[in-house]
Amino acid sequence: MDQLFDFSPVFDHHEKILEGFEATVRLAVVSAVLSLILGTILVAMRVSPTPVLRATGTFYVNVMRNTPLTLVLLLSSLCVSDTLGILVSDDPRTNYYWFGVFGLSAYTSTFVCEALRSGINTVPLGQAEAARSIGLTFTQSLRMIILPQAFRTVIAPLGSVLIAMIKNTTVVIVASYAEAAAFMKEMFDDYGASIPIFLGFALGFMVLTLPTGFFFGWLAKRMAVAR
Repeated sequence: MDQLFDFSPVFDHHEKILEGFEATVRLAVVSAVLSLILGTILVAMRVSPTPVLRATGTFYVNVMRNTPLTLVLLLSSLCVSDTLGILVSDDPRTNYYWFGVFGLSAYTSTFVCEALRSGINTVPLGQAEAARSIGLTFTQSLRMIILPQAFRTVIAPLGSVLIAMIKNTTVVIVASYAEAAAFMKEMFDDYGASIPIFLGFALGFMVLTLPTGFFFGWLAKRMAVAR
């Protein structure tokens, strides 16, 4: 019973815990940027006037969104490295990191795409028609008129997607990348499952997610589109 409430492992290994969250932040930041880029490309494909692009984007989004993240990460790590022999670096830890980034980005970008698509639906149709009437191409009207408004509309949903992605980094352990969840498992193996260890890591994730939620909530109000 005393071991269940023993805080000494948390204090003794606070540097290891911080190292784990540092790895989580590195993973989340790069994955967020790639997810935003890929999600924007996907939403452009989904609203494209070209049937092949629309079908390809829709197929990718539907398949990836309905596939468990664990399977996506296993495909990203085992299939790419073992089957295809594709390696980013000679350092295994670097490879595991990028395989985790690729898998997490490929999965999260579909939710970014759907959030942006809902934002595009809020843009009045007349603006797209006006863009065509002055000679703008689909790509130009999307880049200069539609997407800027769509992004401002869905700042809050994009924040929710980012928070979910930060929590999903705990699954990247299946791709052999050691982040906060992997360090917590090691401490459980060494000292047994205890409430202080759990609370320490839970507090760490709250430090990452709560400010993110507050920031995106403030930004959504600040950048709200007046209709």
